[in-house]
This record gives sequence, structure tokens and C-alpha cells, in this order.
Amino acid sequence: QVQLVESGGGLVQAGGSLRLSCAASGGTLSGHVMGWFRQAPGKERELVLAINWSGGCINYKDSVKGRFTISRDNAKNTMYLQMNSLKAEDPAVYYCSARSGGSCTYTARASYDYWGQGPQVTVSS
Repeated sequence: QVQLVESGGGLVQAGGSLRLSCAASGGTLSGHVMGWFRQAPGKERELVLAINWSGGCINYKDSVKGRFTISRDNAKNTMYLQMNSLKAEDPAVYYCSARSGGSCTYTARASYDYWGQGPQVTVSS
């Protein structure tokens, strides 16, 4: 049973950066797909980035390409979302997520099994 604990979030100015962390416990992430979703008020939860923990697959939302980067630290069983050049359209609750298999190209929220608590990211103008 994988558990995900997020840290990070906060308030930054437009053009600034934040890094979110997602630490997993309860088992190895080998074979898992890891994803970052975000949900703004009144909007659907959407996939931002996803990777296979073991590599070989990465999926970006077009609007964050060149600005957001996903990475992982296998020794710490932690993945990160580095968000640079934040824009007014980026504020949302950001959720880390995982599922035991499948392709990182899947975008459906229901396809993910485990979720973090969703820190708030706020961007000021």
C-alpha cells in the first residue's frame, strides 16, 4: 500500500519558481507511473506531468513544456515537480499521484490509485 506525502506549495510572484516534493512510503515504486495533477477552482483536475518511475516514458501538458520539470530521487523514494516561470494560469491545488502499471500517456484521473494531499500553489501578479 503506497502512501504519498507532499510538501511545498505557497505564494510566488509571476515569473517565479516553486518546487513540490512527493515522498512515497509503503513499498517500492518500481513499475509505477507517477503523475502530477492540478485543479483550479471551477475546473477539472488535469494531468500536468507523468513519468514511469523506471524511465522510458514522459508525458507533458503542452502549456507547461519548457517551464515544469519532473524528476525523481530513487534513494529517497521521492519525486519532484520543479515549476519555473510561473504564470497567472498556473495557480491550483497540485496533487502527486501514482498507479501500479499502465502507460504514462494515460491522462484519466480515475486511472491513478494513490494521491497526495494537494498543496496550494498561488501566483501573484
